[in-house]
Amino acid sequence: MTERLVVVGGDAAGMAAASQARRRRGVDDLEIVAFERGHFTSYSACGIPYWISGLVQERDALIARDPATFRDDFAIDVRLRTEVTGIDLDRREVTARRLDDGGEVRERFDTLVYATGSVPNQPDWADGDVDGIFGIQTLDDAAALRAWLDADPTPRRAVVVGGGYIGVEMAEALIQRGLAVTLVERAEQPMATVDEDMAGLVAEAMRGLGVEIRTGVTVSGVEQRDGRVSAVVTSAGPVPADVVVLGLGVRPNTALAAAAGLPLGQTGGVRVDRRMRVSGVPGVWAAGDCVETLHRVTGTSVHIPLGTHANKQGRVAGINIGGGYATFPGVIGTAVTKVCDLEVGRTGLRERDATAAGFEFVSVIAESTNRAGYYPGAQSMTVKLIAERPTGRLLGAQIVGRSEAAKRIDALAVALWNEMTVDEMTALDLGYAPPYAPVWDPVLIAARKAVDALDR
Repeated sequence: MTERLVVVGGDAAGMAAASQARRRRGVDDLEIVAFERGHFTSYSACGIPYWISGLVQERDALIARDPATFRDDFAIDVRLRTEVTGIDLDRREVTARRLDDGGEVRERFDTLVYATGSVPNQPDWADGDVDGIFGIQTLDDAAALRAWLDADPTPRRAVVVGGGYIGVEMAEALIQRGLAVTLVERAEQPMATVDEDMAGLVAEAMRGLGVEIRTGVTVSGVEQRDGRVSAVVTSAGPVPADVVVLGLGVRPNTALAAAAGLPLGQTGGVRVDRRMRVSGVPGVWAAGDCVETLHRVTGTSVHIPLGTHANKQGRVAGINIGGGYATFPGVIGTAVTKVCDLEVGRTGLRERDATAAGFEFVSVIAESTNRAGYYPGAQSMTVKLIAERPTGRLLGAQIVGRSEAAKRIDALAVALWNEMTVDEMTALDLGYAPPYAPVWDPVLIAARKAVDALDR
């Protein structure tokens, strides 16, 4: 009998696993069925703010591979608008519901890939019947928001709740569409993914773009008029709104896994080994935002939902399912984003992470420029390094600057991945030419400053 692989979730991790398994095993040897509750497969959720803003004109530009490509080129039976509602490990069977007609489907499996992604943190007040409140988790979510923004009457005032990556990116997108935007954040600064001193630079740039930022403020509800949102109720008073966008972070989508008896870790994500096998459950694999993974600096389990990790983990699972051998070695939390004309990059630990992990450390901030100071267009750049005391091992790095700043975090990520010390980093042979860097690159200047701090 032909072996059957069932994939639960048709985005990055699930379809990467299915594609890799297919490349290694023929149609006669392996049948693949993939269930996806939405309308799309393999799309860039990270590109959603740029489609909302209009910078990306076509929605389909965000789709890497559509269902027809998977069916025709990979012989993968993709079932859109079909939500898996149960997993029976004893019967080796999944139960699913067709969302368009309510019909039930049962499919047996020999091998299962659990790739359900994450779900947004949504407050109770957003669960009511008030129109105009949107989460931005999927391309379907984005399509609903676009339709609201394009409808008559056209929204004029937006409130973004939450100042993480999606919050600040959506605030910029809505400003670019011509809305008046207020960002409400419970913490003292937006962009909690970096330390407060670096987040302050981000807040300054957002205010320069026209975003009103209210920090240290909590949201308790919304006001409505004729069933449409009219204001957000906060601890500092109501904020008028014709549309509300939630950016309160996400958590692993593991309710189905828990009901099936799959093991969950301390972060709430599915517990897997380095080959992406679900711990203690033969024939079941998991990948993407629904799993927890190893942080290479602290050695602890973390949940860091990023498309880069999901694609890599799905690829690892698919190679192993297909008969090969691959492992996922963990993460260090590298991420970049664009906020207005400001580029923000981070990798490794923030100061509070290093403290929580028990490290003794020094942190330094170095100011430099992206190019030689005399070269036209040179822009300022701020680099922050966190180094272990007394070893000097790099623990974390953050960069904020305009033009050619964010991708410099990659050099720091490689150094951190390979457990380099800041002293070793001062000798890195980085590229130099006046249009691209000062003779001492900002990364090297920061490393030298960290060495001096350790010597003191």
